[in-house]
Amino acid sequence: MLDFVNSIFDWLKDYSASPWFYLIIIVVAFFDSFFPVVPSETMVIIGGVSAGLGQLEWPLIALLAAAGAFLGDNFAYYIGVFFSERLQQRYNKSNKGRQRLRWAQHQIENRGGNLLITARFIPGGRTIVTLSCGITGQSRRWFLKWSAIAAVIWGLYATLLGFIGGKSFQDNHTKAFITAFSIAIVATVIVEIVRHFRTRHSTPD
Repeated sequence: MLDFVNSIFDWLKDYSASPWFYLIIIVVAFFDSFFPVVPSETMVIIGGVSAGLGQLEWPLIALLAAAGAFLGDNFAYYIGVFFSERLQQRYNKSNKGRQRLRWAQHQIENRGGNLLITARFIPGGRTIVTLSCGITGQSRRWFLKWSAIAAVIWGLYATLLGFIGGKSFQDNHTKAFITAFSIAIVATVIVEIVRHFRTRHSTPD
């Protein structure tokens, strides 16, 4: 079993050392913003590890990750804007739907940019929040500002997490990947727990 795991990480190391991996990072970060099938953190962390091993450049990885995330979040926002009237009509057909719509708007207006930043670290959560911003008619200028801040923070976090792992375990690539992924999972769980406790009493019935 250990040999199998090592072979996967050896393949991953060779695959992520290619300059083409830069393109993969920005593409995955873009699509993950509104089609969260493959967590983009995974690709960015892998790129960061490769940078720590001296195979890629971490500033370029962080820049491309942030750019992909920013473009993807804004694409999701405009999807929300485009379908806003239709979705609001659907929600307003029932009292429960109206409550949920008001709750989403209340959360966005009260937590503001912090909500966008927090959601960026929750796979799937970022999609819900960015779509909701468009549906509830949040200011484009406001969204551009906070989605940019969230994307930069997220891109630097995921890249440097992998980079530190790669630097710390240059003689053991498998350990570098596993360490970086483990820290990322723990951080995501902590963010989700905090988010849950902050919103459980404010969720509409």
